[in-house]
Amino acid sequence: MDKKITLIDVAKDAGVSRATASLVLRNSELVADATRERVQASMKKLGYVYNRTAASLRAHRSQSIGLVVTDITNPFFAELAVSIESQLDDAGYALMLSNTLDQTEKQDRLLRAMNGRQVDGLLFCPAEGTTSETVDKLSLWKLPVVLITREITGAHYDYAGPDNRTGALMAGRHLIEQGHRRIAFLGGKDGASARKERLNGLQEALIEAGVEWRPSWSVFSPVSRKGGYTAIEQILDLTDAPTAVLCYNDVVAFGAMLGLQSRGLQPGQDFGLVGFDDIEDAALVRPALTTVAIKPKEIGEAAINLLLDRIEHPGKPYLSKVQTPELIVRETSIAR
Repeated sequence: MDKKITLIDVAKDAGVSRATASLVLRNSELVADATRERVQASMKKLGYVYNRTAASLRAHRSQSIGLVVTDITNPFFAELAVSIESQLDDAGYALMLSNTLDQTEKQDRLLRAMNGRQVDGLLFCPAEGTTSETVDKLSLWKLPVVLITREITGAHYDYAGPDNRTGALMAGRHLIEQGHRRIAFLGGKDGASARKERLNGLQEALIEAGVEWRPSWSVFSPVSRKGGYTAIEQILDLTDAPTAVLCYNDVVAFGAMLGLQSRGLQPGQDFGLVGFDDIEDAALVRPALTTVAIKPKEIGEAAINLLLDRIEHPGKPYLSKVQTPELIVRETSIAR
């Protein structure tokens, strides 16, 4: 019978240690490119086949990662999930995706299911109302977790997400530079960490410029086109109606654009409008949407790196990777 080719055979042929050959299999960044290419060439020459299932059993790992998001129909989360799946595939992991619909009860069921399927780690965007007890429970299950885009007060965790306050500060300054002095904030749920940070950034820009802020200019709504449509109608009906809005995200902004147009107002000509996220459609709608870009691919990459490092080093200090956003000026925010 033909002799089964082992990793030791590959290492010997490539002139490296078995440990180095193993690092190549795991796509470790610790291996120099030239060494990686030499080991991969030996694998191909010898016909080495990596038995991932057996390796996972030996390491007591499933080679799967869970991703829990609040609304997969939101294009931002769709882009994030596609990016994460692609990057995990390159690293040899399968992705298990769950959608909570921003409901804490459903979230609890999904987290139990993820743990039952023995995922190696969890990328987790918490539903509104999630408390630190949820993260504590994941710790008791010894499930490595990285929170993405939303934080939880009082919880200890790794985190990857955008600098919401700075992004909103840039948007507020931009609208002020365009001559607007009555600027509202539209969309998002009361208590949402990202909403608080974005509203704080806008208010900071107004204070900095000595511009008035009124509580009536902060309108909660579902994070949807319909929510944005309803919220802009509420704003336009005020006696002290604003002349511009910063929206919680691009989807809310799309709804606000429709609401403005239904009143005979053209975004960018009669009313200033800025979104948040810079999803693909933001550049394609007409007029094109000015928005704050927070780059889901980069957030996904940062979250994956944090999680894989947490899996390998469970006792290391917690880290946050906060991405600096970018203001993308298009057609919906012009000088008045």
